[in-house]
Amino acid sequence: MKRKSIMAFLTVGTVLALTGCGVKAPEKPTETTTAATTAAETVTSEDTATDDSAKAEAEPTGSEITLVMAEVNPPDTIVGMTDTKFKEEVESRSNGAIKIDLQASGVLGAEKDVLDNMMGGGGTVDISRISAFSLTPYGAEKSMLLSLPYTFVSRDHYWNFATSDLANEFLNEPVEHNLGVRGIFYGEEGFRHFFTKDEITDISSFNGMKLRVSEDPIMEGLAKGLGASPTVIPFTDLYSSLQTGVVDGAEQPIANYKSNAFPEVAPYMILDGHTIGATEIIITDEAWNELSEEQQQIIIEAGKAAQAYNREISAQKENEVLEQLKSDGVNIIEVSDLTPWQEAVKPVIDENIKGQEDLYKKIVDMQ
Repeated sequence: MKRKSIMAFLTVGTVLALTGCGVKAPEKPTETTTAATTAAETVTSEDTATDDSAKAEAEPTGSEITLVMAEVNPPDTIVGMTDTKFKEEVESRSNGAIKIDLQASGVLGAEKDVLDNMMGGGGTVDISRISAFSLTPYGAEKSMLLSLPYTFVSRDHYWNFATSDLANEFLNEPVEHNLGVRGIFYGEEGFRHFFTKDEITDISSFNGMKLRVSEDPIMEGLAKGLGASPTVIPFTDLYSSLQTGVVDGAEQPIANYKSNAFPEVAPYMILDGHTIGATEIIITDEAWNELSEEQQQIIIEAGKAAQAYNREISAQKENEVLEQLKSDGVNIIEVSDLTPWQEAVKPVIDENIKGQEDLYKKIVDMQ
């Protein structure tokens, strides 16, 4: 029950031919009769225009289709709210012809499971919000640059990239590699920070720790650079893994840290901001090709609106959550000097920009 073509063709109008009915008009109509007739004609004309306008506004754009969208985080997170905005924009702009079946909170599986399904033609998921660096293991070398630690020095720096022509080049990379998906737009969910079960004070606290990372060479290299042992486990298993001691810590944006209840099992968070949580909405080529050109344009325009919304709410939402965490007694550790952190991960950066030095410099220079 992935998608349904409900209407193959839509009738856009009906031509009505009116002929004389043989009714003879009064030879000398009174003023009252004339006024009444004129008013009636005016009302009828206005009603017809209103009805036609309403029909035009409600007319679905193209044949109807339902697209299933996956989100690993809850709806009340920054990414969840952005997904909802995208859904609303698509459905509104298409007059209901394109429906987005948003499945949040990881009900369709972990991010890697969803990506495997989308790229393998599984047919279960059409659209997904992913972390931009999740495409790295599939050969997206450009996307890898977005996850390199301490690349983006501020939110404005990131948005300078995300709204640039260079971003479009990155979004199109999966098409160039025939991965079966394509990017629609970039967003963000705040800077990512480490959180742990036991007390931490600075970078030295990570020595020997088991840190959960995604299946990504950058994140694995980052953990090793901090002296920790990278441990790959699905995001959906992270809470229980922290609870049982399978891992000692992990990293997430602030809003996701709270919404997934991680403070319950890992109440220490150090604000190192090693990378911004760059996100991306992708769609399968199969789903994209089922859309008409007009519907494809609707998806693109809805993406622009959702991206603007994401930029508007992200910082505000993050600050609100951070204050709430402090009020709840979570141990928030500030980092006054990032120099030791940057030096620790420099080998990871140098190793992973090989062959793309100029492209990486373009991103760095956008600050």
